[in-house]
Amino acid sequence: MAHFAELVNGIVARVIVVSNADTASNGVEDEAIGAAFCHNLLGGEWMQTSYNNNIRKNYAGIGYTYDTVRDAFIAPKPFASWGLDEATCRWEAPVAMPSEGVWMWDEATMSWIEMQ
Repeated sequence: MAHFAELVNGIVARVIVVSNADTASNGVEDEAIGAAFCHNLLGGEWMQTSYNNNIRKNYAGIGYTYDTVRDAFIAPKPFASWGLDEATCRWEAPVAMPSEGVWMWDEATMSWIEMQ
C-alpha cells in the first residue's frame, strides 16, 4: 500500500491509502502514476508520503506543510520558541526534555513541567 497526501497551497488537506496496483507500472512503484491516479479519482495535487518516513522526512499529516526546498513534510510549529532540526525536519524545544517521567512544555517559562 502507498500513502498519498493532497496538497492545497502547500498544506496537507488529507492523506489516503492507495493500492500498489494503482501506483505501479510493470510491478515497479512510481510516484507519478500514484499521484495521477489520485488526481483522476479525487482531483487536486497529490504527493507520496511514507508511513515509515522513508521519503520526505516525515509522514504527512493534515495541516503539515510541504517544503519544496527540503523535500519534506513538516508539522505545524508547536511553540514559538521551538526550532526546526534540519536533519529530521522536526521541531525541537530549546531545552531537551528529561528522559524520565511525563513532561509538558511550558512556553511561558521556557521549561518542561513534570505531569503528575
